[in-house]
Amino acid sequence: MRSKHQGQGASGARLTASDWAQAALTAIGEGGLAAVAVEPLATRLGATKGSFYWHFQNRKALIEAALRLWEREHTEMIISAMEADPDPAARLRRLFTLVVGYSRHDRIEIALMATADDPMVAPVVQGVTERRVAYVAAQFEQLGLPVGEARGRALLAVSVYLGHIQLAHAAPETLPRDSGEWERHLSGMVDTFLP
Repeated sequence: MRSKHQGQGASGARLTASDWAQAALTAIGEGGLAAVAVEPLATRLGATKGSFYWHFQNRKALIEAALRLWEREHTEMIISAMEADPDPAARLRRLFTLVVGYSRHDRIEIALMATADDPMVAPVVQGVTERRVAYVAAQFEQLGLPVGEARGRALLAVSVYLGHIQLAHAAPETLPRDSGEWERHLSGMVDTFLP
């Protein structure tokens, strides 16, 4: 039976399932799936385990919520933001600049890729990757490329994004550090992708 209250965080505000999912996603970025544990997350949130159980039946449900949050924040919200621009070339330029720039600091994606064979993570990573490739391919198609070529360029672009994440994590010194050099790097990369 659930308690009468949902639990409060350190600030005194009531915690939501989203608060727990965000804390779990942060923990994944810091230490992978193994870092998602109820007691440390409760401590981080300034809450009790009872607050957790108010929102989630178990740890698996929390991880599933965190994965849905990652999918929404790291893919769907970005795609929605790109759609504000009516020009597909401008959308692609903005998208590549944003996500490759962000990739230098994206520890969540690294952690999820490292556990991509986990039964909970695998279908989400597969779905997100396919969604990203399909979106980028659709932009190339709008620029007039045939379906096969658009898909090939999209796959290459998503691969470069994932490669940037790996480089930033494993060998950050290989990436440009100076802001001007980084801007030239990004611009050259985008120019290579665009037809």
